[in-house]
Amino acid sequence: MLQLNVESLSRFYGPRRVLDRLDLSVSAGSVLVVTGPNGIGKSTLLRCLAGLERPTSGRVSWMEDGREWDGPKRRRNLGYMSPELALYDELTGIENLQFFARLQALPSGGRSILDLLERVGLGSRGADRVEDYSSGMKQRLKWAFALLGNPGGLLLDEPGVTLDSSGFALSGELIGQAREQGSIVVLATNDTREMEFGDERLTLG
Repeated sequence: MLQLNVESLSRFYGPRRVLDRLDLSVSAGSVLVVTGPNGIGKSTLLRCLAGLERPTSGRVSWMEDGREWDGPKRRRNLGYMSPELALYDELTGIENLQFFARLQALPSGGRSILDLLERVGLGSRGADRVEDYSSGMKQRLKWAFALLGNPGGLLLDEPGVTLDSSGFALSGELIGQAREQGSIVVLATNDTREMEFGDERLTLG
């Protein structure tokens, strides 16, 4: 069983204190919603959980059956979605996902990527270049990126931004499916509709 543990996590940028001695624990099959004012540290927390940013002090551990994930396993088993994620406009949706899969040492061929595009509603547009996607379609492609490799942990920073009503409903379905399969979901948002997806809530600030 998967468990996320955060112990005395702090992150400073020079004299500015963003996160200060934060403790939390999230178990498999749970959705934690992180809220708080803009600039309070929601995105920073997710980057620390993903291993993309090093805490100033404290530690983050992803434990599975009593053993901690090392760096490579964390990269393979965590899905991350953020407004900061840069897609490659000159590549197709398929090529973007193939590129990201190779970076994570995940399978990049076969039907897995095509099936993933179908799952997020882009099945008919995977061969189109991303520069021709709408903002909502790009957000759906970011969802596909987060779901590569069927990750045990999903770290979602404002996943519903730019999505229309059908895309927003899709977000809720995907989060529900992750919960059902025993994943840990951490969702950073100030959208009251997205807050309803969570089992627990952490308010920063």
